[in-house]
Amino acid sequence: MIYQGQCNIFKKNCLSGLENFAVGTPYTYKIALYTSLADLNADTVAYTTTGEITGTGYTAGGKPLTISQVPTYDAANDTAYIDFADVTWTGASFTARVALIYNATTGAAVAVLDFGSDKTTTQAGTFTVIFPTATSTTAIIRFN
Repeated sequence: MIYQGQCNIFKKNCLSGLENFAVGTPYTYKIALYTSLADLNADTVAYTTTGEITGTGYTAGGKPLTISQVPTYDAANDTAYIDFADVTWTGASFTARVALIYNATTGAAVAVLDFGSDKTTTQAGTFTVIFPTATSTTAIIRFN
């Protein structure tokens, strides 16, 4: 089953000091793409190749993420948040239904993103994961 949201291991790792999104972080975060047959949900603990897509322009493990909004606190909304820059695969021919953000340094899962349906690019097209605007109410990773 696919369930969108932050993974429980990510929440635990944050409270244990095992995640770091600040400038100069020693960690690399990545986004991997999966088919509709993947089993990704809040209980996903780590990156897996099971259900990961294959296709032209895609490499197993996905692509590195660039942190576009370092950890920020919005006092008016009592929310801390971060965000990532959009990620693009060019020369792509594949279908994806879901994505997993994960800590590529440790392998730990961060969040599952459900696209809602299969998304396909063909004939060496472009596939882009567009992250929401970095605000306390829309950023992809937020705590309140």
